[in-house]
Amino acid sequence: MVERVAAGQSMTAVAAQMGCSRQTVDKWVRRYEAEGAAGLADRSSRPRSCPAKTPDRVEQRICRLRRSKRLGPQRLAARVGVPASTVHRVLCRDGLNRLAWIDRPTGQPVRRYEKAHPGELVHIDVKKVAKVPPGGGWRVHGRGSAKARRNTRRRLGYTYLHVAVDDHSRLAYIEAHDNERADTAAGFWRNARGWFNRLGVGVDAVMTDNGRNFTSKVFADALGENRTAHRRTRPYRPRTNGKVERLNRTLADEFLYNYKFKSEPDRRRRLQTWVHHYNLHRHHTAINGTPASRVNNLYGHYT
Repeated sequence: MVERVAAGQSMTAVAAQMGCSRQTVDKWVRRYEAEGAAGLADRSSRPRSCPAKTPDRVEQRICRLRRSKRLGPQRLAARVGVPASTVHRVLCRDGLNRLAWIDRPTGQPVRRYEKAHPGELVHIDVKKVAKVPPGGGWRVHGRGSAKARRNTRRRLGYTYLHVAVDDHSRLAYIEAHDNERADTAAGFWRNARGWFNRLGVGVDAVMTDNGRNFTSKVFADALGENRTAHRRTRPYRPRTNGKVERLNRTLADEFLYNYKFKSEPDRRRRLQTWVHHYNLHRHHTAINGTPASRVNNLYGHYT
């Protein structure tokens, strides 16, 4: 642009050739005449001064109240004396706009991570749920019905859902058992490992909590068969194993408490249908796709 003007062409003609305005051509020519080649470098569009900028002390107070009081923009605005829109922009800049992203004990933003490839880390946990009585529970017969009251007085025990989820792809493998003992957990892991292997996913490490079933020698021997590393969560910090905890919540919201089951065998049978839907068809917002989309050729050999 500058060379064409220097060669004698008019700024209007050069602007037409370059597809820009005459003012743009004039700006770059004047910069070149004043500073040479250095004047053609990109410059920040930020203004030299921001007289309306929120003072640093106000931003610090907003962030401090957000961490300590967990208040929303409207209530923070009333305390600090600035518009709620300003509070929201401050919270976004500091990564505090979502309460779910704030660690409750410390008030600091939660540090999230994701492994680089499938199988690098698999999270394992056990979810305990009451068994469904024969004929269905209160969801089938109605809360307060005679059938529901009879079922409430019966002690049916619990079903233990052993859950494994891959950190990178969010692929899930779930089995329902009558207990959570160490030998059951070890058997579940062997089945889960075989399932991942059939999908072409080799597992490098497993993360569990510090329950006795997972810290037992039986479970350690099962991991050692393929030299799988064992990582444990920090005591009293279930969020360390957050991906499987989040899957447990999804499992409860979208399956356990979303359907009317006629019996415990009926629920266990339909569980695998839901897991298939979760892996291949359910859109996962955290990865902007299905878990299957993050594993090569999964659709061709899913079992």
